[in-house]
Amino acid sequence: MVAIDRRTVLRTAGGAGLAALLAACSGGKGATTGDQGSGSSGEIRALFMKQAAYTEADVTKMTASFTAANPGIKVTPEFVAYEALHDKIVAAGPAGTYDVVLIDVIWPAEFGSKKMITDVSGQWPAEWKTEMLAGAIDTAEYDDKLYGVPWIMDTKYLFLNTQHLDVANANPQWLDTWEGTLKSARRLKQSGVVKYPFIWSWQQAEALVCDYAQLLGAMGGKFLDDSGKVAFNAGGGVQALEWMRQTIVDGLTNPASTQSLEADVQRVFQAGQASIVLNWTYMYGAANDAKQCKVVGKVQVAQTPKGSVGRPGVNGGMALCVTAGSKNQAAAFKYISHLTSQPEQEKYALSSLPVWATSYDEDAVIKTNPAVVPQAKKQLDDLILRPQAKSYNAFSQVLQAELQNALLGRKLAQKALDDAADKANSLLQS
Repeated sequence: MVAIDRRTVLRTAGGAGLAALLAACSGGKGATTGDQGSGSSGEIRALFMKQAAYTEADVTKMTASFTAANPGIKVTPEFVAYEALHDKIVAAGPAGTYDVVLIDVIWPAEFGSKKMITDVSGQWPAEWKTEMLAGAIDTAEYDDKLYGVPWIMDTKYLFLNTQHLDVANANPQWLDTWEGTLKSARRLKQSGVVKYPFIWSWQQAEALVCDYAQLLGAMGGKFLDDSGKVAFNAGGGVQALEWMRQTIVDGLTNPASTQSLEADVQRVFQAGQASIVLNWTYMYGAANDAKQCKVVGKVQVAQTPKGSVGRPGVNGGMALCVTAGSKNQAAAFKYISHLTSQPEQEKYALSSLPVWATSYDEDAVIKTNPAVVPQAKKQLDDLILRPQAKSYNAFSQVLQAELQNALLGRKLAQKALDDAADKANSLLQS
């Protein structure tokens, strides 16, 4: 924290450094096609996802608290599945349909270079860069410019069914490494506790790349080398995919994994039909809700396991951005400032942990999510970033397809990744 009592300023203003931010809105860097607007009245439309992190109910409550403090501004939130979010933003861009959009950490290069979102570098208070988690800032930055404000700071954690481990006599300490995790899965299967100890979000979607990223990083692989060329088809990148495929061959991974997303993983785990899974922060809250979960009180969350090199979690951060076509950019940024403020984020820490570093020492945040916060404090300091490329979406689709080819046994891991590399390198050069 800076010397000024920033927390007091935030709580009284209802947004992060709101007075300074709004002053900056009137003359700071803006979009190329939109309008600033007055910032005190008008209508704005915001596009969110309805999948992980903050729930629709959370966003509705956050929006209600904003409009109560800003009665002149009407906000209409809209929610789409993550898989539809990117294309929805692209399709709506020319018409200026939305004023605020939620973007993934992998999209600033594409949207920023195409001037679809606004450069808000001039509206960022200097202290934000030191008060936010370093990985959070990556969600909004491209080419040394800031195109939004980080809002979701997440990675995939290891979730364990402790009752299953006890019955199978599998030592929880084994799960500190991927080798030990594999040993635990074999023990679970041999004991008959579950048919398939693992289920993953390995559908041909970005979720697959996220799981692959954690294994690739742990085994010493890289997406790109220092020159910007594809490197996932060597070393740890190949080992990670071979490891994934082998768990299917050995009957440790539910074959439905190749058709599953995170919500499917959550559903199977909560039904007691899987013992060890990777998923985002939000699953811990859901796994302790007796109305929707059969394993309440039997769930433990841990850091992603270690490999030969480390234990990086995939950077799953997301940022809120003002669109270039917004006709009310000042009000849009005011709304973003409220949603991303430290006090507002701390209220909903059970769904998604804050982007603010000191939040992880706050008793209120720790009590909200006592099992996850200590793990997050360690894990969010060690993240692997997917490539920051203008053509990332196409790059990812190529990689997803070839990862699936290997997982389904259509190609050996090396062949699949070599084929992906040939196509991906062409995309990176275009």
